[in-house]
Amino acid sequence: MIPVSASPRLRDLLRSAPSGSLRVLHRGRDAVYVEVAGRCVGVVGVRATAVPCALRSRFDDLCTPDGELPGAEAYLRDGDIHLDGRPVRIGRLVDVTVPSLPSTASSVAAVPVPPAAVAGLVGPVPTTITATDVARIIGRGDGLTPLGDDVLCGWLAIHRAAGVATPDVDAAVRVNADRTTLLSATLLDCALHGEVLPEFAAYVLSLGTPDEPATAARLASVGHTSGAGLLHGARLALSALQGVAA
Repeated sequence: MIPVSASPRLRDLLRSAPSGSLRVLHRGRDAVYVEVAGRCVGVVGVRATAVPCALRSRFDDLCTPDGELPGAEAYLRDGDIHLDGRPVRIGRLVDVTVPSLPSTASSVAAVPVPPAAVAGLVGPVPTTITATDVARIIGRGDGLTPLGDDVLCGWLAIHRAAGVATPDVDAAVRVNADRTTLLSATLLDCALHGEVLPEFAAYVLSLGTPDEPATAARLASVGHTSGAGLLHGARLALSALQGVAA
């Protein structure tokens, strides 16, 4: 058995999905991603990014007892994913929701200059993201989580942290979700529900404190460009929200 922790919403998804074989989207020593009821669900080890749509194990790697890469076979039975015949069982629930913005967040700097990789996607630095911007940047970039989507996730998550509704952007994300990868579409849905990486939650909690530079650096280091995209989207949202508050 592979004991794991998961968010309540992910647990409920697995419980409600029909039993049967699962399509494997990615296989690796540290992470396996499968499709469950039209969503991407990960099973990850301690060295993998703890995305909010993942079942988190404490294993150093997920290889089979024979040392083979995991995920040659995957199926769902009674709410449990099985990898190569091993049940992946949820034993603990974790909170993946973004924290509320602290009062110290008001001291965050104004609109940032984006990293070069981000600037190529978003063009001139905007003061916010609109529904029109969503159609332009969703799915833009390489990898399982295109960089444009990471920017959107960061922007959405900060608005959830602030308790500020973004109905037009939300609708545009849902309409355009089929233009990106299944993993990225799932993470966008997570952001719409205010679900984030641990590194993102730590960054939000640190805003306006002496710890902010360090947590921002840790967030920016996630993945190849994912963390940089999340951080830039978050800072765009913070700058726009501060302008509204002023």
